[in-house]
Amino acid sequence: MAKSSELSVLEICAGAGGQSSGLERAGFGHSLAVEIDHDACETLRTNRPSWAVHEGDVREVDGTQYKGLDLLAGGVPCPPFSIAGKQLGADDERDLFPEAIRLVREARPEAVMLENVKGLASARFAPYRQSILDALNDLGYDADWQLLYSSEYGVPQLRPRFILVAWKRRGGRSFEWPRPFGSPPTVGEVLKPLMAVNGWRGAAGWAKRANSIAPTIVGGSKKHGGPDLGPSRAKQAWLELGVDGRGIANEPPTADDPIDFIPKLTNEMAARIQGFDPAWHFSGRKTSVYRQIGNAFPPPVAEAIGLSIAETLGVTREGDTERALCAVG
Repeated sequence: MAKSSELSVLEICAGAGGQSSGLERAGFGHSLAVEIDHDACETLRTNRPSWAVHEGDVREVDGTQYKGLDLLAGGVPCPPFSIAGKQLGADDERDLFPEAIRLVREARPEAVMLENVKGLASARFAPYRQSILDALNDLGYDADWQLLYSSEYGVPQLRPRFILVAWKRRGGRSFEWPRPFGSPPTVGEVLKPLMAVNGWRGAAGWAKRANSIAPTIVGGSKKHGGPDLGPSRAKQAWLELGVDGRGIANEPPTADDPIDFIPKLTNEMAARIQGFDPAWHFSGRKTSVYRQIGNAFPPPVAEAIGLSIAETLGVTREGDTERALCAVG
């Protein structure tokens, strides 16, 4: 039985480290993290100075340098499949699934994990999904797609993600998707301490009102989407939780704010809703930080899948089944 510390991962499109930190908690050490956004790279370097971070295009990475790798992982860009975009799929120049397949061909990792938006699960992309399965099959991998809801893994928002996991076809081993943990904490439970930190007298009452999970946080892109909590329907859902979704606040409410004040989230609050550890720090200006947070893969979900992959690879760790639940508390 291998030790979890021996597991290695090459992560593409790493962003600000949501998937990175979750896989780290699952026992994967980064051989390389690849990310094109400068601020996100600085976030990774700030939190994990020992990691090798390649700031640039994934097309610049030579997978043959990472043969013997345990896991190739990544959150490839979602615009080709997002309902907020034109859904061009393979015709979108931002589609990096072909690059991921190239790296699989070059590095021959023991397992693969790629995540994307719910839109990729739609019927119109069935041929595209099958083409990826066919390519992996030709390379000797079994693979499976699954739509997972982050709320089922301890994250206080719905946030559906469409996940591909593949593993080398050998020895009859098979991957099993992680089982849901149960009910997630509510927005009020997670954010009450942050809402109260500056003495706001309405924090307790607000937390009682915010007694459900959040809608999916939307990070947007450099071209589209500013620091707010999404389209009109999402803003209405946030308002029902007592949150003004029209922007991101610089600071939490204060003792000078009325009890019935409707607060905005801060970036720190948004990070907690995504399941980031409080000790994870973000680099860049306010809008860049929000974009990094909003586009992240929730760490508890990445951890849960990572633990299942580790088990497929012959690694077990005592006590890890409960760890992701603690990540948002």
